[in-house]
Amino acid sequence: MTTRTLSQPAGRAVETLKSAAFDFSPDPAMVVDAEGALVAVNEAAEALFGHGLSLLARGRFLSALPPGSALGALLERARAEGVRVRERAVEISLFGLPPFEADGAATPLGDGSVLLTLTVKAGLGVERSGADAAGLTSIMGLGRMLAHEIKNPLAGIRGAAQLLKTGAKAEDAPLAQLIVDEVDRVARLVDRMEAFSEDVRSDLTPINIHQVLDRVRALAANGVADGLVLREQYDPSLPPVLGDEDQLIQIFLNLVKNAAEAAHARGDERGEIAIFTAYRHGVRVRAAHGQPPRGAPLEVRIQDNGPGVPAHLREHLFQPFVTSKPQGAGLGLALTAKLVAAQGGLIDFESEPGRTVFRVLLPVAALGSA
Repeated sequence: MTTRTLSQPAGRAVETLKSAAFDFSPDPAMVVDAEGALVAVNEAAEALFGHGLSLLARGRFLSALPPGSALGALLERARAEGVRVRERAVEISLFGLPPFEADGAATPLGDGSVLLTLTVKAGLGVERSGADAAGLTSIMGLGRMLAHEIKNPLAGIRGAAQLLKTGAKAEDAPLAQLIVDEVDRVARLVDRMEAFSEDVRSDLTPINIHQVLDRVRALAANGVADGLVLREQYDPSLPPVLGDEDQLIQIFLNLVKNAAEAAHARGDERGEIAIFTAYRHGVRVRAAHGQPPRGAPLEVRIQDNGPGVPAHLREHLFQPFVTSKPQGAGLGLALTAKLVAAQGGLIDFESEPGRTVFRVLLPVAALGSA
């Protein structure tokens, strides 16, 4: 991994910039000098903004920020206070990209320059970037490979195990059945991974989101959420959502299932799941292929009072194979995020012990649409 630097001001060593840009932060990182010029970036920053340093550094960095920019204020605070300062949910509007939110941290380096690191919020909308896009691309290829190379041999193993079972002694029959059961489990895993190998095709129509949620609630109450308190708080004035009904059911059933497992993990009788809906004015989601941001004001929140998402998983929770469940495959939330993106929406979450909330933002149907 190499740092990108321009000509250095007197007294600044390249190794210092390398240490600041990479050793201090694995996230997108930039060094802004005392004059407000961008003098170093790491590869994560280049991947995030889609440009190398030579393009990113054209002109003065600070002067390119919009008036009243929270990012500019963060840099000035770090210089003035001489300590690392942080700001959550900073709106980033840089280098011609549509605005997006990130948590920002600014660390003074002692010579007037500041190391700026960005932690892009854990939400996945229509457009994916960096590691998330690369991870999904690789899992798509892996899904195709598994489907082609593994499913046919699995069918042969299962058939052979069934034949062995019919002629086996009574004490050996459970072993043959174990082979059948394990083959079926692997086949289900391959089927789930194969879901990543094709683009999601959505039949988007106007849908009453509360009808979807009522169905999900009924399924959960008679299954995974049995024994838990289920409550809802709906905004009855919400307009129809523009989405695919089957995929919306899959999205929220998966989120409620996860919430139920977390609530059950409390180990007492006070487990609870809450479902909220609301309208959020002004919420917009980045679109694919350079299209302008699209409105996604319809909000659904799934909340549980379980132990919370482990801190070491939070940055990567929507990536494949990330799970806290001993027997989990780590594909559920990755597929959920893909389905949300297919609706033109966004998913994110916040978590602490005793309270975890997953939030899905969706577009509304245009007036007069069929």
